[in-house]
Amino acid sequence: MLSDAAKLPDDPTALKQLLVDFQRHFDKETAILLEQIRLLRAQLYGRKSEKVIPIDGPQPLPLFDMPEPEGLEDESAEEIHVPEHTRKKRGRKPLPDDLPRVEVVHDIDEKDKTCPCGCTLKRIGEETSEQLDIIPAKIQVIRHIRPKYACPECEGVEDDGPTVKIAPVPAQIVPKSIVSSSLLAHILTGKFIDHLPFYRQEKQLLRLGVDVSRTSMCRWAMQAAEACQPLLNLLEEEVLAGMYIQADETTLQVLNEPGRSPTSKSYMWVFRRGDPDRPILIYQYHPTRAGDVASAFLRDFAGTVQTDGYAGYDFLDTRKAIRHIGCWAHARRKFTDVTRALGKKRKAGAADKALKYIRKLYAVEKRIRNGEYSPEQIYEIRQAESKPVLDDFEKWLKKKQKQTPPKGLPGKAVSYTLKQWSRLIGYIEDGNLSIDNNMAENSIRPFVVGRKNWLFSGTPEGAEASALLYSLIETAKANKLEPWAYLRYIFDRLPLAATLEDFEALLPWNITREQLAMPVMRACA
Repeated sequence: MLSDAAKLPDDPTALKQLLVDFQRHFDKETAILLEQIRLLRAQLYGRKSEKVIPIDGPQPLPLFDMPEPEGLEDESAEEIHVPEHTRKKRGRKPLPDDLPRVEVVHDIDEKDKTCPCGCTLKRIGEETSEQLDIIPAKIQVIRHIRPKYACPECEGVEDDGPTVKIAPVPAQIVPKSIVSSSLLAHILTGKFIDHLPFYRQEKQLLRLGVDVSRTSMCRWAMQAAEACQPLLNLLEEEVLAGMYIQADETTLQVLNEPGRSPTSKSYMWVFRRGDPDRPILIYQYHPTRAGDVASAFLRDFAGTVQTDGYAGYDFLDTRKAIRHIGCWAHARRKFTDVTRALGKKRKAGAADKALKYIRKLYAVEKRIRNGEYSPEQIYEIRQAESKPVLDDFEKWLKKKQKQTPPKGLPGKAVSYTLKQWSRLIGYIEDGNLSIDNNMAENSIRPFVVGRKNWLFSGTPEGAEASALLYSLIETAKANKLEPWAYLRYIFDRLPLAATLEDFEALLPWNITREQLAMPVMRACA
């Protein structure tokens, strides 16, 4: 842009051309800025779902639209045959059979059991209905009584005194504390599953008549995490022993971090073993988002790593033992942002065309999920059905890249997808792999929800303890174990674990639901 009027040309024709060029440039930049504003407004105030209703597909009726009167249909319309489908039964779900039942009989009076004719009525059946009841949490105190025994014959002996015997102190997950394994599991599931900060749990316990400070809860959580460190080491070994890992990261604020401002961003990383037979999640706190974090964790790994397009993962492309694949959910999100920025009154455009290609890929994956296919069969299906779609999509993207301004949202979406293309197509080469990184994203979501409630970690040590406990709890959930029962189970047994076999027996896949339902074992040293 010219800021000095003396440099403007004197020729009117040249001035007109300069003005036209400026207007064209101004319109282009303005369009990009307006596009970004619409996207920002959609992100702030619009719906969070990434689902896009195709322009060329059936549109939902507005709330107050009435159907057309009968007899106005187009007689020349083509007849449509709807395939058969299974519809879920409507109505209330039955209550679980394994819940205890308390029967309350509502009978008529004895005087009403006589018919007007004088005959006694005979019971011919009954009608039943069920209500779900709950017994509020109950606090109790466990008194550990250790009888002492002494020899009456040795009382007068002056050398060693009388012989006194007493049972050893029961081993505890948090030594010399008032917290039981059950209460500790309750507090930790309250924070890491139900997202209740310690100060809220402090108030809850106070309502039940017990004063337990949030400081004590925090100290117990730190000590529990320290006791569980051997389990985390085993989980990390299992993750690296697999052939498929998904990685992701999200922000975290740590207040008292040495040498950093309290408002600085730290990060919680998650590494998920993608093997469906043994899902494992490892959470790690780090003050940085640098790729060195993932590089250090994956230094001895050999297999496939799936990530989003963050540049911190680019080092994976240089590791000979690692095959780096991309995430179609992130590529789809780029085109979804384009449609959100255009608003509800948009017309079908390039983004809709791209999303149509991606929907075809996910349609294949949906059919695979709903069927029972081996990895070899999945590979064959993807080669036969997904690969042709990918080939056509790549040709379309390369053509569209030449026609789309690179700074606009459509241009950025096209450029991102083509830049990631070699990674994005990697999933079709192995039937064990997923089309996207959603398992890792879904694994990090509980942490994100919790972060909205407790907002920050006080210290790096607290953040590391949280990462360890998240790893145990989310791995238990992934292996279909109830988190509170699992934590109580391992907290009872960890104080007695001494060998590698003892610790391995406490890993989620080595524990059955029946074991978790067994009575609490009181550990003794």
